[in-house]
Amino acid sequence: MHSASSLDLSPLVRAVGRALPPHYASQEQLIRAFRELWAKKHFNLERLEELHRAVNVSGRFLALPIDEYPPLVSFQQRNDAWTRSAVELGEQVVRQALDKAGLTPKDVDHVFFVTVTGLAVPSIEARLANRLGFREDVKRSPLFGLGCVAGAAGVARAVDYLRAYPKHTALVLSVELCSLTLQREDLSIPNIIASGLFGDGAACAVLQGAEAKAPGPRVVASRAVLYPDTERIMGWDIVDTGFKVVLSAKVPQLVRENVRANVDGFLGAHGLKRSDIRHWVAHTGGPKVLEAFAESLELPRPALARSWASLKEVGNLSSASVLFVLGETMESQEPQPGDWGVMMAMGPGFCAELVLLRW
Repeated sequence: MHSASSLDLSPLVRAVGRALPPHYASQEQLIRAFRELWAKKHFNLERLEELHRAVNVSGRFLALPIDEYPPLVSFQQRNDAWTRSAVELGEQVVRQALDKAGLTPKDVDHVFFVTVTGLAVPSIEARLANRLGFREDVKRSPLFGLGCVAGAAGVARAVDYLRAYPKHTALVLSVELCSLTLQREDLSIPNIIASGLFGDGAACAVLQGAEAKAPGPRVVASRAVLYPDTERIMGWDIVDTGFKVVLSAKVPQLVRENVRANVDGFLGAHGLKRSDIRHWVAHTGGPKVLEAFAESLELPRPALARSWASLKEVGNLSSASVLFVLGETMESQEPQPGDWGVMMAMGPGFCAELVLLRW
């Protein structure tokens, strides 16, 4: 087990900001819009509705008003809209997170920016540096391509950095605008499922090195797991019209086959077992993924209640989802001093990231 002195050497999460775009559409509104779009192609509209309702999402927030999507026909148009919206939402969530932590942009030493839904060079955190007033010596690590796992992986990589610089402050900023990746000509089942599951949102975690004497869970350890020969399980095919989703039905099976051993091995290395964990912070991958998490780890449904609620209320926000659940857990009255938690997410690679927390 970890001693008090070893825990004091661990970086901590000070606060998590969360932001959603201002435009909301219920799942029924979205189904009507997709019926109109795909009816002309003689698509099985009943199957569309069945797939959308099966993902347990009641509605989603969108980067743009729903009537502004049809004119965006090219990858450039959608990506330009992504860049504009990502800067606006990113600024909002960074300000919120820093305010919660009682810090300012001048206090930030390193920004880890994660996304998988758009491309910008200079990247979003560089554009935010000018708007927010980061110091000129701020370090930047834009990470593209980790997908849904990037919220947990971004925290783990920021903690790796903070172990070397225990006086520093780091941000993990996630902006995911999944609605701007939709491929309207793709009538594949994976694209139909993605059109019903993924939403837009942003999150920002403020982390500080071990020398910060402040409230918040300590990040004791992390572990990455890369599963061999699984490149086609999840990801994008980059095509002329942008990001075409790759989403295999094998994802829940991979969870069932691997997660228990991954988690048990990770916890065992730190003298812990699953029964020691009071807080499970799981990525909202979809109903089948959450069911597979619960089944594999032998968790009662209440253990993943926040993940289920977030999925229903806003959809899967890719890398931002697990940070939403982390923020909600931290701001609840449930965690008590000494409690253990595990943050976990999976994504393209195919891979998993596990993060051990101690309140």
